Amino acid sequence: MPEMSLNIPADKLPQHVAIIMDGNGRWALSRGLPRLAGHKAGTENLRRVIRATVEFGVKYLTIYAFSTENWGRPPEEVKGLMYILEDVIDRELAELHQEGVQLRHIGRLERLAPALQEKVLDAVELTKDNDRLILNVAFNYGGRAEIVDAIQNIMKDGIAPGDVTDALVSRYLYTAGVPDPDLIIRTSGELRVSNFLIWQAAYSEWYVTPTYWPDFDKEEYRRALETFAQRDRRYGKVSSNEYEASNA
Repeated sequence: MPEMSLNIPADKLPQHVAIIMDGNGRWALSRGLPRLAGHKAGTENLRRVIRATVEFGVKYLTIYAFSTENWGRPPEEVKGLMYILEDVIDRELAELHQEGVQLRHIGRLERLAPALQEKVLDAVELTKDNDRLILNVAFNYGGRAEIVDAIQNIMKDGIAPGDVTDALVSRYLYTAGVPDPDLIIRTSGELRVSNFLIWQAAYSEWYVTPTYWPDFDKEEYRRALETFAQRDRRYGKVSSNEYEASNA
């Protein structure tokens, strides 16, 4: 894939991009293929997007790979998704490690097969000192479950109610130590949060595209970043221009 320049000042580039990789199944069905073929195509595209993320200079990438609700899908599809995760670790881990990618798992591991849990933990341990790109893989992840886990652990640690702050809650989330996402991209055109990074996305900017995930290419990724750079992020406040105009 050829290099592609970004027309974005450094201070307008998102530090953290999160992606809801939606539309794999519909991509496959539109081509007369089984849904699992779409997930495999989506996995191939993920490799390209990770490389583009590094090239564009984004420091953190979070991908929504498998939600806590996805267990309700047909058993053969769930089994296939587990196989894809294991296969990706087996095939891609060495290269990701060599390229300086730090892998982090966010979510719950307990429903995964013990052998797969071990592979995930080994991948996290192997890459823990890498810092070229921090890649959070949300697998068996749910935003509400994350908040429940945080509350339970805060209570276990005996922290007084008056000492609970936004910053403290953030330290108990799966994403502790990672800045909140600046930009969340959702493919396939759906307009739902889908239980993804509920706490962290409070002031994230969103970019929704009708493109199915396997077809979300580097050019559209660039367009998402450039669209983000044009946004006026106010975090509930008014811009300086609006303030000056209202007081003129």
